[in-house]
This record gives sequence, structure tokens and C-alpha cells, in this order.
Amino acid sequence: MNGKRVSVVLAHGAWADASSWSAVVESLLIDHINAVTASLPLTSLPDDVAALDEVLAKIEGPVILVGHAYAGAVIASTRSSKVKALVFIAGLAPAAGETVAEVFNRFGHDDKAPALAPSSDGRIWLPPDAFRTAFAQHATAEQQAALAAAQRPICPESITVPVGEPLWTHLPSWFLVAQHDHMIPEKTQRFMAERMKAHVSVYPVDHLPSVTAPALVSQVILDAVHASS
Repeated sequence: MNGKRVSVVLAHGAWADASSWSAVVESLLIDHINAVTASLPLTSLPDDVAALDEVLAKIEGPVILVGHAYAGAVIASTRSSKVKALVFIAGLAPAAGETVAEVFNRFGHDDKAPALAPSSDGRIWLPPDAFRTAFAQHATAEQQAALAAAQRPICPESITVPVGEPLWTHLPSWFLVAQHDHMIPEKTQRFMAERMKAHVSVYPVDHLPSVTAPALVSQVILDAVHASS
């Protein structure tokens, strides 16, 4: 990596924000890893990639990108030459020509998965109860309430645009499979991880392990950092 210190950039998924990475960032900083969060507008896939690119433009040296859920499509769509590896945390990873919605719905969801559809404002909101039952069921009640209060809705334009050739076709990738995920089925996650030939870690965690199991998430990221350095 040209002798320069690697940085880690973390992008949040739908219905979350950059604060969902707080515990992971703190852990990485303890390990002397430069960690930066990217805040995505969730207005369209191109908008979200542009927001990520703005963050990458300010960083010197090589970067490992980390994406949660929807942000898996975002981190794989940048064309920044700084990116050396990808880490998917229960991530969505459409192949060239696929949309996020298509890969999200590739296999059936269980009965705890919330119904998702655009509301009157055109955005897709997560029902408040879903933070307790499907999004972060392993979180405390206080954490679930805070997540529901701060949720960031996603626009259909983020999940209905076909992606180009994703970076995971030629960059090393790591994938944390969340076995207790009621938003993105484990079967779907394993399919994507196997398709990209990722280094896979499987844990009995919910959809938002950055909040409910940050030590496990940090370890997967550190594995990517150490392997890429």
C-alpha cells in the first residue's frame, strides 16, 4: 500500500445513520486505525455514491470500505482508486445489471420481516415496531427507541437503479453473515458472499451488529486491514 497508513471508511445502510458505527469506530481507534464515517443521503444510488466519494476525496492513502446492508451496493459502486478492499456487514451486493431490490428479494423473507413500501412522501420508512422485532432485536429497548427516533428513510431511486460492474469482482472482500437477520435473510447473505468469493464470518447476530455486537464487526474489519496491509 505504498507505505501509507490504511484508513477505514464506514457507510451506513437504510434506516440508520453514521452514529450506528460509533462503537465500532471507538474500537478501531483503540487499535490505532484511522476510521471515518460517511453519511449517505439515501436519495438515490448515484447520490449516495457521490456522498461517499466526497469523503474518499479528503483521505490520503489507501482505504478499506465498510458497508452495512444497503451501503454494500454503495461501497462497491465507487470508482475511487484508493479503495483496496471491501467489508460487507450483512451487506447487499448486487451484480452488474442487478438492482438492490432484486437481490434483496432474491429469496423469501421470514414472518418477522416488515412490509416495505413508499409512503405518501415517496420515501420508504421502517415501521417503528420493526426496530424491536427485525432491525435490531438484540439491542436494548433504549437503543431500539433511539434508532426508531433517528431513522433515515430511503428513496426508491436508491434500490431500483441497476449497478455497474461492482468492485468486488476484482478487489478482496470480507463478509459478515448475520444469522439472526430478519431484514436480509441469511440465505441471501450467503449467496452474495459466495458469489463474490469473500472471506466469510458467520455469527448469530441481528441486522445491526455494529450496534449490538460491535466487537465482532470490528474484528472482521481488522482482519481485512491486516490482510491488506
